[in-house]
Amino acid sequence: LPSETANFIGRAAEIEALEADAATTRLDALRTLYEADALSLRSGRFGSDVNNHVHTRYSFSPYSPTSVAYHARIAGLRVVGSVDHDSIGAAHELRTAAQMLGMGATVGAELRVSLADTPFAERKVNNPDMRGNAYVVLHAVPVSGWEALGAWLRPRVAAREARNRRQVALLNREVGALFGALDYDRDVRPTSWVERGGAVTERHIMYALASRALEVEPDAGALRRSIERAVGEPLSPRIAARVSDPANPHRGYDILGAFKSSLVPKIFIEPDPSECAPLSEAVDLAARLGAIPAYAYLGDIESSATGDKRAARFEDAYLDELVAYLAQAGVRAITYMPPRNSAVQLERVQALCRHHRLLEISGVDINSSRQSFLCPAARAPRFRHLVESTWALVGHEIAASQDPRAGLVGSAAPPDRRVAHFAAIGRRSCPSGEA
Repeated sequence: LPSETANFIGRAAEIEALEADAATTRLDALRTLYEADALSLRSGRFGSDVNNHVHTRYSFSPYSPTSVAYHARIAGLRVVGSVDHDSIGAAHELRTAAQMLGMGATVGAELRVSLADTPFAERKVNNPDMRGNAYVVLHAVPVSGWEALGAWLRPRVAAREARNRRQVALLNREVGALFGALDYDRDVRPTSWVERGGAVTERHIMYALASRALEVEPDAGALRRSIERAVGEPLSPRIAARVSDPANPHRGYDILGAFKSSLVPKIFIEPDPSECAPLSEAVDLAARLGAIPAYAYLGDIESSATGDKRAARFEDAYLDELVAYLAQAGVRAITYMPPRNSAVQLERVQALCRHHRLLEISGVDINSSRQSFLCPAARAPRFRHLVESTWALVGHEIAASQDPRAGLVGSAAPPDRRVAHFAAIGRRSCPSGEA
């Protein structure tokens, strides 16, 4: 919490209500906190940070959309954005909450698309789990496109659910003897908001397993030993200390991380075309909606910031070829995360964006209570233009809601001129833009 702890006293009920079952209750609680200026929500200064890659409970996260806006404001962010996996469900609530707090907001969805009909069908690009499959973010989906995107996603979420059930069955074969068998409907689905338009991911499955492990192994030493048997190797000293500490408020997420890196590869079933549309279909969809299709650069992993990915090699060996193909295929931007990659990797991505006239978009992938909404690495001078591109996403949503062709990608002007124009629209739309 910030230093203004006096404003927190007596507000625990409202803060807890930010995760209430009903969106109206959540927003009412935020309004009460704002009007009381709890934790300086109204009078506090804005910092210089933005983050447009936050997940909510519509995919995997401990945060409701209202809570995302609250935590972002407490951290001093000027703009916050949601990009849930296979869901646009957070859009209205996040935008409403952010506007209430005087912040900018941008919304989108993160999709997995098939590269089966591309030159990269047998290569791993930015999806650690499989070849010929990529993460593409539809950034800045205007309000006029929310309903259509939700309808497009629904059958894909249903296909994912069917695959999830088969993955849980495989997981039970792997570790059921250690923790007891998980029931998909009783143990996994309730950790999600799939009934509200969200999606169930592999992280939900691993979180359900982490919760079961905590339930059946109350002794810290026995818990650590059971986790090590499940993953087939000793935990690192840092992770071992975290999962063995009963006072650790992030314990479930730390156990999830240990399980995900080792167990997901053992149970992963590749999605079929009913779940992952071709890249060309996703690009066409973005054009119809007025959204910005962005390739999410992963890069070779030396170490994982979130602790749930092993060191691995992905698209760096053929990145020039890949970006050239993506630009020709209609992808309009690359989104990347400064804390996740080396300076050499990021300089290369930036140069490729300039060469192919692609927008640069950035944010920090938030899906765990352990993570900070701030990104100090993005404050370096070489990344400051990413603040403007985030404001441009806000402006794009305003313009594209009137006409899907009137946004950032509908102009022949160079990216820097387009960004400046739409960033000005975004900044004029809310108080934090001129803070």
